[in-house]
Amino acid sequence: MSVEQELFQRSGSKCELCNSTEDPQIYEVPESPTKGADSVILACNTCKEQLEDPEKVEANHWRCLNDSMWSTVPAVQVVAWRMLSKLKNEGWPQDLLDMMYMEEDVKEWAKATEVANPAAKTIVHRDSNGVILEAGDSVVLIKDLKVKGSSMVAKQGTAVRRISLDHENAEYIEGRVDGQQIVIITQYVKKL
Repeated sequence: MSVEQELFQRSGSKCELCNSTEDPQIYEVPESPTKGADSVILACNTCKEQLEDPEKVEANHWRCLNDSMWSTVPAVQVVAWRMLSKLKNEGWPQDLLDMMYMEEDVKEWAKATEVANPAAKTIVHRDSNGVILEAGDSVVLIKDLKVKGSSMVAKQGTAVRRISLDHENAEYIEGRVDGQQIVIITQYVKKL
């Protein structure tokens, strides 16, 4: 049986990530420690395009990982883990990552791209005390802050839950204050 036949049989001729039956294609998972069917998955055109081009990633498309992350196929688990890790600033992917279980060798494979691309980890967000902030953390404001473009003042002591991080600037985070999504400078917050 060829690799392609094995993949189509394993997946039921569907994308192994989103279950789309629309034109599934072979996607080779980077940094695979093995060859053959164990190192590839079947992915629809939409999934494959977004996996290969980070500029085209649409976070909501990847909500499908809620189901596919439970696959018993290591290559599917690796792709799900990597995509959830890329999107964890959205909030909901972090919850899925916290639930996800993988064998240790599979997790090492999943993390192999971080080792290969250390530049992906260069931006670190820190609060006023130098504590590292991560997406989904809760912080408290240590100073009254005027919100630009609004008459609102975010008061000192206000808790901001489930923050998201700015991918390009280590000094900016985002969060909801009084129902409004605002950008906050990290030097004015303290991690809870």
